[in-house]
Amino acid sequence: MALIVAALAVPGGASAACRTGGLTPAEVDICTPTAKAKLLASGELIPPASAPARVKAVIAAANKIRTKPYIWGGGHASFASAGYDCSGSVSFALHGGKFLESPLPSGPMMTWGEEGEGRWITVYANGGHAYMTVAGYRFDTSGDPGEETGPRWHEELRTNEGFVARHPTGF
Repeated sequence: MALIVAALAVPGGASAACRTGGLTPAEVDICTPTAKAKLLASGELIPPASAPARVKAVIAAANKIRTKPYIWGGGHASFASAGYDCSGSVSFALHGGKFLESPLPSGPMMTWGEEGEGRWITVYANGGHAYMTVAGYRFDTSGDPGEETGPRWHEELRTNEGFVARHPTGF
């Protein structure tokens, strides 16, 4: 517990310290999740027990739409939709964790939250696509390059080249 208190006392918060190397070696574990989530064969992601409640809520929300189809613009007029596009699905999941009040397109996600990768949640966005990683897994509407499958959890990560990394404060 003392390590967490020390890290949070760093100017700019633990996230800023993680990005700038402002933590001592004994404190560096605050920069990465203590445990990775578990992906079931059904496609449902089970959060690690050590995850904060809001991270668990993001995972629960994403799990609710993980079998929905890809629909361009889906999830933008309302969080309730028959299907979701990339930023609509990320918005839905973030809303579940109380990080967003209304859906965001991928372009505005480039300036949402704080700069850089987060400890538990990172949103990757550019002008044409958005996805996120949560507790070590990627939540994304794209499968193979150019293939839109709908919102799904993926064990494999993807190249982040051309994307801006953002995260919710403290996560």
